[in-house]
Amino acid sequence: MIELKNVERSYKTGPTETWVLRRIGLSIREGDFVTIMGPSGAGKSSLLNVLALLDDLTVAENIDLPLSYKNLPVKERQGMVADILDRFQIVAKKDLFPNQLSGGQQQLVGIARAVVHAPALLLADEPTGNLHSTQAREIMDLFCELNRAGTTIVQVTHSEENARYGKRILELRDGWLTRDELLQPRAAEVGAK
Repeated sequence: MIELKNVERSYKTGPTETWVLRRIGLSIREGDFVTIMGPSGAGKSSLLNVLALLDDLTVAENIDLPLSYKNLPVKERQGMVADILDRFQIVAKKDLFPNQLSGGQQQLVGIARAVVHAPALLLADEPTGNLHSTQAREIMDLFCELNRAGTTIVQVTHSEENARYGKRILELRDGWLTRDELLQPRAAEVGAK
């Protein structure tokens, strides 16, 4: 479903170039539940943004992206996108790029894209970051349910507990992929109790 080969990303601050991703190569198969972990600044969110194509698309294009995979007629897709933009009250932001939005607005775009259809792929950056433990467990149980139904999930988290809901853990350090480990089936079914 997703294949990355030697992906690199950096940014410049004056004369200094800081690397956030270094020669990342990985495959994510349909039906995987992948967790990306690592300390702050390791490149987790940058990797998720590469997977989501967030750097190249406007808000409306981001929401339309999963619909385009379903071969729906353009007019139908445009109507669905317009409805979601209105539902999340982000119509005025439709032609902006994610780097022009606040963090909360970026989160809304991600949620809007996820609910516009029954997703084949769900990308989540710290999905339970500001939630209390009961809500966090409900979100992770929902992710497990979606995954059992065939949705491929890639989440970024600092939470070891949330990581155990997945089937596979990737760990980044200083932009390098340092761990790619399959979890035992029991660990992947924690939320299925």
